[in-house]
Amino acid sequence: MKLRDAPSACPSLWRCLPCPPAELRLDLVLSSGQSFRWWESSPGAWTGVLGGRVWTLRQDRDRLWYTVYGEEDEHKEEERHGCPAKAAELDAAETDQILRDYFQLDVGLSALYREWEAADPLFRKVAKDFPGVRVLRQDPIECLFSFICTSNNHISRITAMIERLCQAFGRRLCCIDARPFHAFPSLSALTGADAEARLRALGFGYRAKFVSGSAQAITEGLGAEGLCQLRTVPYSEARKVLCALPGVGAKVADCVCLLSLDKAEAVPVDTHVWHIARQRYGVAVGSKSLTPRAYQEIGDFFRGLWGPRAGWAQAVLFCADLRKGQEPASSRDQAWESRSQDCHGDGPP
Repeated sequence: MKLRDAPSACPSLWRCLPCPPAELRLDLVLSSGQSFRWWESSPGAWTGVLGGRVWTLRQDRDRLWYTVYGEEDEHKEEERHGCPAKAAELDAAETDQILRDYFQLDVGLSALYREWEAADPLFRKVAKDFPGVRVLRQDPIECLFSFICTSNNHISRITAMIERLCQAFGRRLCCIDARPFHAFPSLSALTGADAEARLRALGFGYRAKFVSGSAQAITEGLGAEGLCQLRTVPYSEARKVLCALPGVGAKVADCVCLLSLDKAEAVPVDTHVWHIARQRYGVAVGSKSLTPRAYQEIGDFFRGLWGPRAGWAQAVLFCADLRKGQEPASSRDQAWESRSQDCHGDGPP
């Protein structure tokens, strides 16, 4: 199957949603460490896996364009000009809604930026160069196991680990320009007797035990559906449940709460955010290290400053920090790695 990197490639298989850059910037959101399954397949085009399908997205002025690829058995034959004989078996209303939900497009981002800028001069200074940074709403299973892999790690390595995880344990979806795409593994795939050993062989190190252990704990406890149901409980309760899982500390729990469980007030705090809170915002915490108490105090400070979507505001500053000065990828990886070295169970034992 061939990559469709622009609407000019098989126009009938592309759709668009109204979406100005102030509401969404794909290049900022999909490369900032919220999700690790998207890659810039050609300039301005982003290809990745969402909802068990492969998508290519791109923006053009005030429109968000997308195309969805069918699975391999749906593409045995192709039309003369390289266009599949039929599109993926999803109707337009369904695909539109999947994207609206994933990017949370019903949340008016421009209005939020204005609120945060009015409340925080430091945010105002940064935000003008980083419009359209919004928080994704991901599948809780994928989000949880992806972020278990982030401790003491950097974006390019995490991305490679998640790719190996999906290739080894996930269902193959299709092959585009000789590149295979796989769905994210199911819980049952990660709870096999040899799962931990296979993960170690894939280079997961100490994280192998956390991935297989958390998969087992969820399977024996609340289950995948119960994990999704945490979207309906208070933030503090959801975080408490997540922190009981192997390898999940406060920061990973907050990332999962923010990026998949509808807890917009969750503010992931690491040593970098701790230093920013003290040095740029003058937050007085009672310890010289990021203790659980200091973690809570810093989160509470930003929730008081930015309001009920404090986690969204922090995502803008995180993106700006990650891309500061348009640094090369290796430098951004180093910045991420320094931020992923955290305590409270988010690292090696």
